[in-house]
Amino acid sequence: MMKDQSGSQAIAVEIVEYDIEESVRRRYEAGAQQMEPQLCCPTDYEGDYLGCLPQEIIEKDYGCGDPTRYVRPGETVVDLGSGVGKNCYIIAQKVGASGQVIGVDFNDEMLTIARQYQDEIASKIGYHNTKFVKAKIQDLKLDLDQANQWLAQHPVTNISDLSDFESHCDRLRQQEPLIADHSVDVVVSNCVLNLVKPQDKKQLFGEIFRVLKKGGRAVISDIVCDEPPTQKILDDPDLWSGCIAGAFLEDEFLAMFEQAGFYGIEILSRQIEPWQTIDGIEFRSMTIQAFKGKQGPCWERKQAVVYKGPWKAVLDDDEHTFERGQRTAVCDKTLQILTSPTSPYKDDFIAILPYEDIPLEEAEAYDCSRTNLRHPKETKGGDYTITKTSTDDATCAPGCC
Repeated sequence: MMKDQSGSQAIAVEIVEYDIEESVRRRYEAGAQQMEPQLCCPTDYEGDYLGCLPQEIIEKDYGCGDPTRYVRPGETVVDLGSGVGKNCYIIAQKVGASGQVIGVDFNDEMLTIARQYQDEIASKIGYHNTKFVKAKIQDLKLDLDQANQWLAQHPVTNISDLSDFESHCDRLRQQEPLIADHSVDVVVSNCVLNLVKPQDKKQLFGEIFRVLKKGGRAVISDIVCDEPPTQKILDDPDLWSGCIAGAFLEDEFLAMFEQAGFYGIEILSRQIEPWQTIDGIEFRSMTIQAFKGKQGPCWERKQAVVYKGPWKAVLDDDEHTFERGQRTAVCDKTLQILTSPTSPYKDDFIAILPYEDIPLEEAEAYDCSRTNLRHPKETKGGDYTITKTSTDDATCAPGCC
């Protein structure tokens, strides 16, 4: 015990410092050797995709949601924090022989289990479309297996050696990136982003954005909390490795996608009852979907959209306001974002195209300062003077008149 300046006895406080990454690595290393129920949140998976998986993979997989249900045939998918590979092997069946699945993990024990079953599962499903690589999920350019091979031949014994190793890693990132820019259709993750150190999370979301193609999407299941974790929680290494201390605040989770440049950010599922409650703070699973592709030039092609409702008006991620029933002027890029077959908004908007197409190469830059509404004559053209009656062409369905 110690006394403060007033002479009163003060409570002795032990300051515990620990490495978050090391704590997580050790916990999941143990989880690869023996099933640890505390690491997972009960999850129901869509369909009958677990039948071909070995029991070891089913038992030693740790997650909190099912992002696998949102992938489609033929897609290239990256699974961040793939562990023993359960989500990857489910996705492998969903994307089919024309698709590809890349599992990314930092834990050697988990990777060993995932890799040892590749041929067996490929034989069962009829094709081999999985790959498991070693990397930190916040640094998807650096192949750590290659980095380790270089280290084995060039041991680090002093600062100069360390500098050489760091330079080699930079060369690998630039010349042989593990996952290239704009190369992936979907990035999924199941209860892993919360394990990354707070100071690395901005970089993590930037990496997810970097590897996705234009029009690609992230589908992430993770643990969120309704209030900020207490200092007691933050100081507990077991709660870091247990997906609690690093949990995102619910609104912060969505904001991280927005800050990275995503659009169409949507809560696909949110656990009603909390998975755990600690110090009065509720921790639960939530799955988010977010799209890449709103970046780029705006071209004027005399297009408009009509928001169907039911809201009186809505605001998109680029601060465009769409009033119910109004012909809202949009650039070509915004039209595609709102109405393409894969758009998260496609059921909410009606596309109104010009009567005479304006080729993209002939389009002028869109005037973002113009009025929000598009007059029908803009779409039809100034010389549109056609008169047409219902008797000229029987276009109504039988019985409509």
